[in-house]
Amino acid sequence: MVTGYCVYEKKKNREIKSPKQIVLKNGRAAVKGICGSCGKPIFRIGKLK
Repeated sequence: MVTGYCVYEKKKNREIKSPKQIVLKNGRAAVKGICGSCGKPIFRIGKLK
């Protein structure tokens, strides 16, 4: 389970549904998906484990 910070709910450790590994412009890895509780987009810097 991948977790991240939801800026809409201002809560930590929200589950990221359908996580996708992406690469930022500067070459760093990140994870992008949907918040498990509110359904809004969620984003986290770091590799998908």
